[in-house]
Amino acid sequence: MAAVWQQVLAVDARYAAYRTPRWPQFRTQYVRRRSQLLREQAQGGTLEGGTRRWYLRVRTRLLAQRYGALSEQSSCRAHSSSALRASRTTLDRMEDFEEDPRVARGHRRSLSRGSHPGVPRGATDERPPGVVPTPLAEASRAMAGDTTLSENYAFAGVYHVFDQHTDSAVPKVQFAHDDRHLLACCSLDGTISVCRLAPGPPAVLRVLRGHGGGVADFAWSLSNDVLVSASLDGTLRLWAPADGRCIRRVPDPDGAALLCCAFQPLNNNLTVVGSARHMVRVVNISTGKAARGGAGRLPGRVLALCFDSPGRVLWAGDDRGSVSSFLCDPGTGRLTKASRVVVQAGGSITSLSARAWASREAPDPSLLVNACPDRLLLFRVVEEEGSGAPGLRLRRSFPTRHREQPLRSCFCPLMSFRQGACVVTGSEDACVHFFDVGRAARATVNTLQGHGGAVLAVAFNCDESLLASSDAAGTVIVWRRQHA
Repeated sequence: MAAVWQQVLAVDARYAAYRTPRWPQFRTQYVRRRSQLLREQAQGGTLEGGTRRWYLRVRTRLLAQRYGALSEQSSCRAHSSSALRASRTTLDRMEDFEEDPRVARGHRRSLSRGSHPGVPRGATDERPPGVVPTPLAEASRAMAGDTTLSENYAFAGVYHVFDQHTDSAVPKVQFAHDDRHLLACCSLDGTISVCRLAPGPPAVLRVLRGHGGGVADFAWSLSNDVLVSASLDGTLRLWAPADGRCIRRVPDPDGAALLCCAFQPLNNNLTVVGSARHMVRVVNISTGKAARGGAGRLPGRVLALCFDSPGRVLWAGDDRGSVSSFLCDPGTGRLTKASRVVVQAGGSITSLSARAWASREAPDPSLLVNACPDRLLLFRVVEEEGSGAPGLRLRRSFPTRHREQPLRSCFCPLMSFRQGACVVTGSEDACVHFFDVGRAARATVNTLQGHGGAVLAVAFNCDESLLASSDAAGTVIVWRRQHA
């Protein structure tokens, strides 16, 4: 039942902008109140399944008659030409969700009815024989108990909605390291918000201002005392989130828009930044100068960056559909190009996430890739024969709605402590999708609905009790996980 009410909330959220075009602050108030009422109705359980689905269809028709159909998105390469852009998504056909009697009320599960797209060149890679559980894996199994992925990733509903960036896309949200309640988000309005979810009511602590263009990306330092941001105005800025001060401003040597950034995990004095002129550069944030030998060139605009867990390999994705790897010296920042793999010819790589574990049975270095159009790809990181350079071998491919926006995805942070492995991604169908990487069929674990536009970014806090998602309309929703 909860799944149908969540679809109703999704319909209402998509039309919220049409109700009060002159007073955007009322949109969030409406969505909050509507979420509360629908959650109470779901807990009541007074209506039969057929009646609920009838209500959903009628409400969808009435809203379409009153406000008109929502506009369709197009052009999968638009991000390459305009960097980042907010737009509305079409109102997709609302499918009926089947209910599983084994799932407790409040656990929302969708049953995937579409077929997976074709696998890109090369066959998927199976786990090599002879892999045995490690002592850490056995310990994590004891911590996880016998709970299933569906139980672990069922959400009780909307915890809070932030709307300080209304009408400007929020391309990234991220919780601070090892902090359950400190959240930051950047916006194309040129600002970064630092928010506290608890103790006390959720609130925006401060808004970091200073960029002359939209903020495309940002990153927390390991100690959470510094934020670094990359902006379309061609500058990298260093911030003190505790008081909102801009500590340093570093302009790009080419004057190019900066599209992504990442801290060196072993040396937070170094930051890597990717530009619209195809350059990857390592910057010493203490001096504001580029590291000697810390530059590399990609075939296209650099849209995504990430380090592997040891901090030795830097992965970079561009708008030509390729993923390049660099060996990075954590002491000096020197980059040595190692490999390049064309993942999606003619497409764009909008997000990269690396993990040392893709299952809890054994160490298994993996790379999660959002590739436009319409693919979320999970690769196993392998060593190329002869050269020893890091290479990629496709493990899984998941279907997503991805044609225009710079979508992001992430691994679930406690992946090794669960009965299986799970990844989460935004989507242009205005939903948040959870996929089980180990399930051969029906990989969808959960689908969260409630955004009024394309979901651009997702982020878990450290203990997975909260999930934040942001969209192209400027709304940030924090979801609360259902506890057994």
